[in-house]
Amino acid sequence: MISYIVDPQYFPVAMDCLRQIIINDDLNVIYEERLLMSGLSAESLGLKSIAKVYHNLSHDELFEHELNNKEGKVASSGAMMIDTGKFTGRSPKDKYFVEQSPSQDNLAWGNINKPVSAEIFDELYADVIDYLSDKDIYVTDGYAGASEDTRKSVRFITEFAWQSHFVKNMFICPEASDLEKFAPDFRVYNASHMNNEKWDKHGLNSEVFVIFNIEKNVAIIGGTWYGGEMKKGIFTMMNYWLPLEGILSMHCSANVGKDGDVALFFGLSGTGKTTLSTDAARELIGDDEHGWDDEGVFNFEGGCYAKTIDLSAENEPEIHGAIKHGALLENVVADDDGIVDFTDKSKTENTRVSYPIDHIDNHRASLQAGMPRNIIFLSCDAFGVLPPVSKLTKEQAMYYFLSGYTAKVAGTERGITEPVTAFSACFGEAFLPLHPTVYAKLLGEKLEEHGVNAYLVNTGWVGGGYGVGKRMSIKGTRACINAILDGSINNSEFETVPFFQLHTPKTLAGVETSLLNPRNAWEDKASYDATAANLAGLFIKNFKKYTDSSNGFDFTKAGPQL
Repeated sequence: MISYIVDPQYFPVAMDCLRQIIINDDLNVIYEERLLMSGLSAESLGLKSIAKVYHNLSHDELFEHELNNKEGKVASSGAMMIDTGKFTGRSPKDKYFVEQSPSQDNLAWGNINKPVSAEIFDELYADVIDYLSDKDIYVTDGYAGASEDTRKSVRFITEFAWQSHFVKNMFICPEASDLEKFAPDFRVYNASHMNNEKWDKHGLNSEVFVIFNIEKNVAIIGGTWYGGEMKKGIFTMMNYWLPLEGILSMHCSANVGKDGDVALFFGLSGTGKTTLSTDAARELIGDDEHGWDDEGVFNFEGGCYAKTIDLSAENEPEIHGAIKHGALLENVVADDDGIVDFTDKSKTENTRVSYPIDHIDNHRASLQAGMPRNIIFLSCDAFGVLPPVSKLTKEQAMYYFLSGYTAKVAGTERGITEPVTAFSACFGEAFLPLHPTVYAKLLGEKLEEHGVNAYLVNTGWVGGGYGVGKRMSIKGTRACINAILDGSINNSEFETVPFFQLHTPKTLAGVETSLLNPRNAWEDKASYDATAANLAGLFIKNFKKYTDSSNGFDFTKAGPQL
């Protein structure tokens, strides 16, 4: 006997699914299978054929699928643990845009945004469609952007349950009423296990490909298992769409205090955006990607993606507590009882966890807030010569924003095993399809209009460079952040750091006085001077590409001087 029953408790979006139970004559359950009843077809998904389609499954359902498919194991906290194979970080050299009109006139072509012909895209797109057709697939719908005026509807087509779990965590889940009429503005096809064997013939970097076709509103991914490619891919597209509408898109985290004071934290992966913006005393707006329009700040995402290497309940209690059922751990090491060793770097230093933002107790449910009061640029200085905290003028803010100085932290990209000095414009050049000055111009206008305070915070090394000094403690950095947010930093007497013209407090509660002026923390002062002069020279060399005064971006005098 075959019966079909609806289980509304198990399916939050009940219109998508029915439960099929096949029972023998003795009424014993032989097996159970879920059927898609939402009306999705192969044609509507752009596929040639479909086997089973799992559409907008709940976290509980995805958990079951991950276990049944043997895609992962359960941690003692209840979170799912998966491995992404050799791809434990992004593959920036394998990202391309289709070279075609009209988008080609907007894109900043170069090492970051590499072109691929429409013919090669069409060939790879056909291969991806062939690969995904006639397979069991997972379809996940979500919004990018909390502002209803500019949000984008995105549909992800993936092969594995954990990939659906990842995007369900990371993007904003539509209400059931919205899902009934959901029409995607953009589609992502993730054929992670399909390699491009013709990559050399195509003139590409490797068998991996992440390609965006702006005119067709579609992206294809192949050859990499790393889930972050989907997240950063949509972030990249938001960085294309929003500035063309006069809205600043930002690679930053954001939180808001009880008095409505909004703080933005800019920085690359590993510099502390997620850690420092997750604060029990302030509502978290988001940990990575935001827009800034005429109403204020809004999150692009519905979840967080935190690094977990050396994570502890003592130093990062909110993030540690967010790792529970519904969270997805990547590339961590655990024992047979599922107890995770967050200090274990044997798989990668880029161990990660994604979780819905509501796993953080003190979060802003609307994912939106008003105008920022403070902007904090986070730099992981591998040279160990920048102060722990500096107050910036507007001109310095523009200079350091365009410079985007940091170190690429181990594990965030393939091939990076220790910090490497980098200048990443706007603290996120890898995700900027337009020229950096487009974003800088928008930031400058908003700084001027709203009178925003700007600071540079070094979360990198003190007392010496990498291998000699030590990493600034989370406790010490939090003391700097707290002084910025409560305004007490303005009660300090400031001094100017040589070479960089940065203004740093002489004393600050919770921070060793000897560390505030970095030269004082070095035993060998002459070595500090030489290292600082070298870094200043690198700043000057890098900034030469932004000295076109006709566009109003010659802020050279606000930067380091030799």
